[in-house]
Amino acid sequence: MNKISIVVPCYNEQESLPLFYKEITKVAEEMKKVKFEFIFINDGSKDNTLNSLRDLSKKDKRVRYVSFSRNFGKEAAIYAGLKNSTGDFVAVMDADLQDPPALLPEMYQAIVDEGYDSVATRRVTRKGEPPIRSFFARLFYKLINKISNADIVDGARDYRLMTRQMVEAILSMQEYNRFSKGIFGWVGFNTKWIAYENVERVAGETKWSFWKLFLYSIEGIVAFSTLPLTIASILGIIFCFIAFVMILFIIIRTLIFGDPTSGWPSLVCIIFLVSGVQLFCMGIIGQYLSKTYLETKKRPIYIVKETEKD
Repeated sequence: MNKISIVVPCYNEQESLPLFYKEITKVAEEMKKVKFEFIFINDGSKDNTLNSLRDLSKKDKRVRYVSFSRNFGKEAAIYAGLKNSTGDFVAVMDADLQDPPALLPEMYQAIVDEGYDSVATRRVTRKGEPPIRSFFARLFYKLINKISNADIVDGARDYRLMTRQMVEAILSMQEYNRFSKGIFGWVGFNTKWIAYENVERVAGETKWSFWKLFLYSIEGIVAFSTLPLTIASILGIIFCFIAFVMILFIIIRTLIFGDPTSGWPSLVCIIFLVSGVQLFCMGIIGQYLSKTYLETKKRPIYIVKETEKD
């Protein structure tokens, strides 16, 4: 009998957990030919999420949990869940029911009967999302696919079911700065996409502000593309050429017309422009340098404080 591990990252999800557990166990009862284990990762929650997980693990032996010593982020939680999973197949999903558990039977059949290595989900609508956020999200997907070799579908969710072989391939990538959507695409394997309409949270509030999503998008670009470094280099060459032309122009004008003192406003604008480009390029280099610095430290991706076995 095959076994499916359900990996659920949790951060302040005390309101969502009972509802999620009810739905996922209902699906597990329908899939009678499959064993299940539910692995909840408590990512340093500040509410009663951990107490809820303790109660669930006592009530249901299929429930396991890993509690971090602090908040390490969703990427670390996903990695911890995959690492602690023991199933033949592993699914990653959120606790807020924005990832419908009812899709699991269809996802499982696609792997078993159709020979796929992974079945992933994508949202075809962004109902309930601010228009400005939706616009930048779509822009990010277009950009990341053009400048990197990571295959990330527009509207892609972390919600997917994978074979053990694909999970092991993901775990072999032990980088500290993780971007799972890019990693899922980078490792390859045959993936089927299932589209569904956006589902709003059943309880609680989203932990992803516009600013956090913006920083997360930068993380993805830096992790899977070196094109920004190339752009910085090209900008440097262009402005060096412009500066050389301007020097020639100033020398020739001075020789012909003398050295007038007018024109300082335009000179100030040029200085500000060139300085801004230099700072922009230094910022790009700094992003890559900071990621390299963090990787060389070899810090653990997460630290476990408690599990259901303690």
